[in-house]
Amino acid sequence: MKAWHFVATGEPLRPVEIPDPVAGPGQVVVDIHAAGLCHTDISFINGEVPGMPSHVPIVLGHEIAGVVAELGAGVTGFAVGDRVGIAPVLHDGPGVGRDGGYAERALAQVDELVPVPAAVDYAAAAAATDAGTTAYHAVSAVGEVTAGTRVGVIGLGGLGQIGARVAVLLGGEVHVTDVRTDLEKTANELGAASFTTDAGRFAGLGLDVVFDFAGVDTTRLALSAARPGGRVVQVGAGRPETTISIVDLVVRRLELRGTLGATKEDLVAVYALLASGELDPIISTIGFDAVPDGLERLRRGEAEGRTVAVR
Repeated sequence: MKAWHFVATGEPLRPVEIPDPVAGPGQVVVDIHAAGLCHTDISFINGEVPGMPSHVPIVLGHEIAGVVAELGAGVTGFAVGDRVGIAPVLHDGPGVGRDGGYAERALAQVDELVPVPAAVDYAAAAAATDAGTTAYHAVSAVGEVTAGTRVGVIGLGGLGQIGARVAVLLGGEVHVTDVRTDLEKTANELGAASFTTDAGRFAGLGLDVVFDFAGVDTTRLALSAARPGGRVVQVGAGRPETTISIVDLVVRRLELRGTLGATKEDLVAVYALLASGELDPIISTIGFDAVPDGLERLRRGEAEGRTVAVR
């Protein structure tokens, strides 16, 4: 099958032909219809995440949706032809510990599979496996947003737009900041109460919980925007390091939480929101032959919403 190989830190992805995967016991082969592009892949390529992926060469891409093509021994609950998403819930999951989504087919453990509702297209289903569930888990479980919570969202990119919308659906009063002025319309469509590019104005809102979906020297802003006794949830990791105000953290008794990933139950919930139409994230689609170019656009900050490669 055709695939894109990550071969070494700092090197571009390489087009290759590799053997088709074969399903072993408890496994399935998935014909890939869509694979989301994630900033984590850029971090892998740049060598910014020590020990990840687990080996090279490897096919990156951990946001995968497609159709079951082959069942291994002992697999129950799924059949050839089923539409599925692969939930990235295992440490050796696709694109991290084994070949992932930038290929024609991928191997999955049956425990990773979640049925995709008929009303959800493959591009949205793929993006939901990581971007959707990570944002949903951050807002609902880690941030503990409920009705009436005053919520701040920093960064209205692929994850931020989903997180903001989920917070609105949970009954939060959502305030958004981003450096791009053109995103005010998006914020309004998501149901946000306000949008600003002025960091000072954002910091004066006295928010109960602030989600930093950017992670580009924005943690300090998140801490300054949370009310005394409030909470900051760090989701984005656009840069490997940042500086924060210890005075803000200590004197104002703030709580700083980091979060990564989600659960299969989160993916089921996100698929339900997508199927209902309550969640409709901005997704830009490209062909599989354009994966390297798509990652480069993502690195430069030029991607619109979440980018997904489709075939």
